[in-house]
Amino acid sequence: MAHPTTAETILYNGRITTLDRGLPEASAVAIAAGQFLAVGSDAEVMALAGPGTRRIDLAGRRVLPGLIDNHCHIIRGGLNFNLELRWDGVRSLADAMDMLRRQVAITPPPQWVRVVGGFTEHQFVEKRLPTIEEINAVAPDTPVFLLHLYDRALLNAAALRAVGYTKETPQPPGGEIVRDAGGNPTGLLLARPNAAILYATLARGPRLPLEYQVNSTRHFMRELNRLGVTGVIDAGGGNQNYPEDYQVIQTLADAGQLPLRIAYNLFTQKPKAEKEDFLAWTRGSRYRQGDDYFRHNGAGEMLVFSAADFEDFRQPRPDMPAEMEDDLEGVVRILAENRWPWRMHATYDETISRALDVFEKVNRDIPLEGLNWFFDHAETISERSIDRIAALGGGVAVQHRMAYQGEYFVERYGAQAAEATPPIARMLAKGTRVSAGTDATRVASYNPWVSLAWMVTGRTVGGLRIYPAHNCIDRMTALRMWTENVTWFSNEEGRKGRIMAGQLADLIVPDRDYFACPEDEISFITSDLTMVGGRIVFGAGDFAAHDETELPPAMPDWSPVRRFGGYAVWGEPKGAGRTALQRAVASACGCTNSCGVHGHDHATAWSSRLPIRDLKEFWGALGCACWAV
Repeated sequence: MAHPTTAETILYNGRITTLDRGLPEASAVAIAAGQFLAVGSDAEVMALAGPGTRRIDLAGRRVLPGLIDNHCHIIRGGLNFNLELRWDGVRSLADAMDMLRRQVAITPPPQWVRVVGGFTEHQFVEKRLPTIEEINAVAPDTPVFLLHLYDRALLNAAALRAVGYTKETPQPPGGEIVRDAGGNPTGLLLARPNAAILYATLARGPRLPLEYQVNSTRHFMRELNRLGVTGVIDAGGGNQNYPEDYQVIQTLADAGQLPLRIAYNLFTQKPKAEKEDFLAWTRGSRYRQGDDYFRHNGAGEMLVFSAADFEDFRQPRPDMPAEMEDDLEGVVRILAENRWPWRMHATYDETISRALDVFEKVNRDIPLEGLNWFFDHAETISERSIDRIAALGGGVAVQHRMAYQGEYFVERYGAQAAEATPPIARMLAKGTRVSAGTDATRVASYNPWVSLAWMVTGRTVGGLRIYPAHNCIDRMTALRMWTENVTWFSNEEGRKGRIMAGQLADLIVPDRDYFACPEDEISFITSDLTMVGGRIVFGAGDFAAHDETELPPAMPDWSPVRRFGGYAVWGEPKGAGRTALQRAVASACGCTNSCGVHGHDHATAWSSRLPIRDLKEFWGALGCACWAV
């Protein structure tokens, strides 16, 4: 087919960061047939306009390539998004509990209220989780399941009744049902360190019917678009069965309703029978089958259960069993013979080094050259392992789990051990293939800007500085980690990740300049314009009128998404009215309507999303004159 010579859409009068080293900055871009047609000056690009060309004035705004998450459980997360009350980004336990109370009031029986990951107790000003007694007080009859990272879950009395946990329920392998002096479950479940008890309990809750799962997935993807995500590599996940649980995404893909690009990996669900899964899948599926919107990406992140070192830093590092190497070799040989790349979950260097022994053994018989395989997470990877990975042609996909668990890691291993966990700057300096993502939706939040802020500032979401300056990376490097670097991990180099002629037309206009805003504002960035394949999939602010997405309301009608949305950017309180933190401030300082907490001045200050270090600074940021009292 002949390439188009007239632009369908032109964005001009902007500051475009292209990531093209030959043309790093531009002011305009032309789009046609889902690709960038031309990038350059306003005059150069406007020459490609025709009578039907849509012209969008950027008014000097910064433009970036669309963000690509190298590890997100979007398929599983989408099936459940509408059921979940998200505490991602909520900064006060008082606010979080107020949200829970309000959701309980509208959730009909026998449904549950689920708060499933994406937050840490350290993000709250109170620095703690709610007690089970507090949850019971706001939800005496409605089951509540609260998952905190992958270390614990809290169930109220109604949830315990719903799942049937009693004095007679046996302790699960690798986990603990905490009991009182009489042997009765208290409602606290612990991973020690195996999170299977947490998964299994969550799986007992009601599921959405297929029609609602489609709606839920669309709302989750809309939320990712709002945050500037245009692509995801799905890492499979527990209780995510192929092909059954992939049918919703396939349905949307067939209907042309995917507003972002998904490359998916196949994750075995069968301990002791992993080879059977991969033998069946390699016979029935082709690597890279699909298209630019929904494409098969190989195996993992679970290859064999005997090699899964769980990431609960509250627990001691688990030693992998003796059979790990034999189990892993059997699967890797199947994948190498079929030229399927793989990704492998590995938190600790002890696991990585043993896995590399297997990969090197297989490589002697079946060369791995040309397979884009990689390790996920790799928090404590050693320099020796980094070199071995490079020699075998592999990569490392890091995620911002330490932004949520850094405090626990420091508590167990010390601040010095945490300083390069994972050693991103060192891996980049050595030329390692490395990219970034989130591992959302349970162990961390899906917000990409939290990841970018973590790499740039070296701080957890709780404010703890865990990395010295020399282990942090600059904003441009962090952006490349979320864009062009990810494309190797999905074997799409040269297809996307930059704003340059011939690449897929995926871009975003952040609500503030990523390169100029203060460091402590990075995590509060959202997108005002998100384009995928030249189609505007999200518009807000100055670009709201361009939004092309028609999305029905979240289903069911009591869904937490209708009332609270997804990630809570501090400064844009969830729900109507003042938050609990605002009310607490008003009460503490005895403010009247002259104080910004109550009036228009407060709304202006709150929406500016100023970083809040303590209550004194909070009141000062609001312009309140009585904070000194």
